[in-house]
Amino acid sequence: MKDQVVIVTGGAAGIGRAITAQLVQGGACVVAVDLDQAAGDDIAAAHPDRVAFLKGDVSDPQVARDAVGLAVSQFGKLTGLVNNAHASRQKPLLDHTAEDWALSFDTGFRGTLNFMKAAHPELVKTRGAIVNFGSGAALNGQANQASYAAAKEAIRGLSRVAANEWAKDGIRINIVCPLALTEGVETWKKAHPEQYDEVAAKVPLGRFGDPHQDIAPVVAFLLSDASQYMTGQTLMADGGGTMLR
Repeated sequence: MKDQVVIVTGGAAGIGRAITAQLVQGGACVVAVDLDQAAGDDIAAAHPDRVAFLKGDVSDPQVARDAVGLAVSQFGKLTGLVNNAHASRQKPLLDHTAEDWALSFDTGFRGTLNFMKAAHPELVKTRGAIVNFGSGAALNGQANQASYAAAKEAIRGLSRVAANEWAKDGIRINIVCPLALTEGVETWKKAHPEQYDEVAAKVPLGRFGDPHQDIAPVVAFLLSDASQYMTGQTLMADGGGTMLR
């Protein structure tokens, strides 16, 4: 990742923070976009020469434009984009409100679209790469995840179209579907240990992934030249829980 400059949405906490740390460790510079001011200040202070923090809501197209501008002004270019941020509410399909649908699609699908469109002019210059996030919950139709699953599948469809259309520009777009032991999952695990064990037992590798050791390296691979002949693909970083055909 030496000399790479990457925007990571949701890049100050959870899986996004792990991705930011992985990229910096590999030699990249990162613009971390997040709503969490304290977490953003913390990660920027930990890597003052390599991480720039931008507080903003990814559903706002201006935030995407500001992130691209910050990458270019502070680090001189943009070579990669990771669309990790996504907020949603879990509840039965019939209980979903208009606000629930809007939250998931505004932060997930439209946030991803905003950043892809804003980043395109700079990524054309560097023949860069984009990593978007899907979900096994969407592929498998997990209960109580209607708005989240629908937005994630919309992101996968968008990614495949962009992979075809932007291939002529030298831009690659791939999708990662992670299963990770984030802070939220840790809380759920402590509250419902038997349910956690039941879910983990269905994963062939027998555990939830570690954001730093299991998810972030896959994202770094898709941003790097090591994956230069891959585009439009969905990679399951989920311990084998979903095996695509």
